[in-house]
Amino acid sequence: MKVFKFGGASVKDANAVKNVANILSLYKDEKLGIVISAMGKTTNAMEKVVDAYWNKSESDFKALIEERRTFHLEIMDELFADSTLLIYDEVNGILNGLLEKFGGDISDNYDFEYDQIVGLGEVMSTKIVSAYLSYNGMKSKWVDARKLIITNNKYREAELDWEATTSNFKSNFEPEFEEMDVLVTQGFVGSNNGSTTTLGREGSDFSAGIIAYCCDAEDVTIWKDVPGMLNADPKWFDNTVKLDKISFREAIELSYYGASVIHPKTIKPLQNKQIPLYVKSFIDPHEDGTVIQASMISDHLIPSFIFKMNQILFSFSPKDFSFIVEKNLSDIFDRLSKANAKINLMQNSALNFSILLDEDKVNTQEILDLFGDHYHIKFNEGLELVTIRHYDQATLDRVTTDKDILLQQKTRETARLIVKQKIMI
Repeated sequence: MKVFKFGGASVKDANAVKNVANILSLYKDEKLGIVISAMGKTTNAMEKVVDAYWNKSESDFKALIEERRTFHLEIMDELFADSTLLIYDEVNGILNGLLEKFGGDISDNYDFEYDQIVGLGEVMSTKIVSAYLSYNGMKSKWVDARKLIITNNKYREAELDWEATTSNFKSNFEPEFEEMDVLVTQGFVGSNNGSTTTLGREGSDFSAGIIAYCCDAEDVTIWKDVPGMLNADPKWFDNTVKLDKISFREAIELSYYGASVIHPKTIKPLQNKQIPLYVKSFIDPHEDGTVIQASMISDHLIPSFIFKMNQILFSFSPKDFSFIVEKNLSDIFDRLSKANAKINLMQNSALNFSILLDEDKVNTQEILDLFGDHYHIKFNEGLELVTIRHYDQATLDRVTTDKDILLQQKTRETARLIVKQKIMI
């Protein structure tokens, strides 16, 4: 069995869905477990539905749902010649059921309501894709991931019950391949005691890793709109180079530092069972792409660049002039946890502790209020964090041209620099 994952861009419209079917036709002799994300930008749209529901804005709630109905029905009308097919009733039924939520009982937990609503994007997309595959003669079946992937109740960041999930796939997923060639299921979603949970944004990659681990798959392929893993995001970097082959370890390092191609949680279950992961282009499916596997022999051949923009650097120094030691650090981290701050980089000296955060994910005034009683605080906005794996002096010079370096850290393999654009006079 092979596991394929198709993201939102690969099923964004009818032609994209047809392209997915064409890719699957290249693997006629294989058993395929297919993970599909919500279509196009549906997850973002469904988040707006959640907000309208939570804020009790009935007109916005209904308008946003009808917008999703129009979007999905237009795709279906291009895929199917018969509007009386069951798939139309199924998609309309999902959206009508969502409309009926308004005015009913609402949880006091926003994250719970988020998961119940946003996960429906994956349900609709997978039903449409599975119906289209069957419509074109493939032995395809839709499978509900919410009945297979069991999690705790940490909504929006649910943690897996590996034992229960593996048992479900062994008993309720693998046997379906006796009659079917393609099983289509949802990324991103699971369940806890009958309620939908989600695995975190971009969690569909992780879903593919879960299925591969539970079913001892031959390999996993994530189909993207890029030729494979590149050594930098072309949005920020010219002359990118494709990484033909890297190790699980390197992929984990790159994802940890912020590379966006692979979800950080995806690699671990695959590494545990030595299941190779391919990143390939759904635009050029015959090309080789990138393979992520055990050998580290190729990791150092090409430097990789990871850019995080819009960063804010905070520096804290105790007002009583005490050293930054374990007691201070414990207090600092406790205060940061109250602000739900996710640290991208940290560094300390005798009297100073500095952290780098995503500017759009932190409330600056909240940080100032939390620390103002015991610490002097300085901060710099509008910064960039550049991480270089397998750097040399030439690569450092390349990324620091016309930049001021505020802070840098180096190990033998990784350089991390906080920089700011120089102001030319």
